[in-house]
Amino acid sequence: MNNNTKFNRSSAYKIISVAAITIIAIAFAFPLYWIITGSFKTSTAINATTPQWWPQEWVMDNYEKLFSRQVAPLWELHIPFTGISLSGPEMPAALRWLVNTVFMAVASMVLTCFTSAMAGYALAKKRFVGRAVVFSLIVCAMALPKQVILIPLLREMSSLELYNTIWAVIFPIVGWPFGVFLMKQFAEGIPGEMMEAARIDGAGEWKTFYTIALPLIKPGIGALAIFTFINSWNDYFMQLIMLSSTDTLTISLGIAKLQAENATDFGLIMAGASLAAIPIIIVFLVFQKYFTKGITMGAVKG
Repeated sequence: MNNNTKFNRSSAYKIISVAAITIIAIAFAFPLYWIITGSFKTSTAINATTPQWWPQEWVMDNYEKLFSRQVAPLWELHIPFTGISLSGPEMPAALRWLVNTVFMAVASMVLTCFTSAMAGYALAKKRFVGRAVVFSLIVCAMALPKQVILIPLLREMSSLELYNTIWAVIFPIVGWPFGVFLMKQFAEGIPGEMMEAARIDGAGEWKTFYTIALPLIKPGIGALAIFTFINSWNDYFMQLIMLSSTDTLTISLGIAKLQAENATDFGLIMAGASLAAIPIIIVFLVFQKYFTKGITMGAVKG
């Protein structure tokens, strides 16, 4: 009787849990569904008093407007500090904006993960004068609002001739204090015996980091990669301040610029949002395993 009661309680708990998770998943996925389906609706259907849960008439007008309003080079490479600039063929500006955004987010993600992993490893496993002070400054910087350093950062980018280039948005993100803090917490768990064994075998500092430390903190790097990509992708405020010309805009700024030229067009907004959501979904699917593992390990350590 007791076993049957425990079994019934366990089954009821599983059913309730699955039902709750399903409801929450639907609630979070519904805005994405509404944006994607809305991008294929007519303006009348979008603005109708009674919402259409499924488009009665599928149209491509919103995407045609998105890709036909302006043109720009598909890519334009500015090499910092050299004055060298290379550009590609003329394409719809929306594609250029998407390329800019993807390049900005990927470059920020790679550079931030690389620098944060090295800095976190050094702070966790190296003993040097001022280590505690440096880490305290990094923790304090995490609480510093971005608006406080905006004017000095803007003047710095202008003096380096990086203003109105995609690098003006990338470089400020690379020194993300949260990334260093996260990597330090993961590096703390690296067994000291493994590092000592590597040094006894003749491994240098770089080889020890690359062959011993890096594989062990890979879950944390995966989690940081997603955080950095999303943070860079959604950093509308910094993009708005640092970018101005059509060729350097991101997808969010480009859509806002199109909206400023016309009355509010929700179909155009939904088309742009659907286009912008594709890279985010791909990155999450690629790094999902590391993201979940990284969050779990961080929760256990905490």
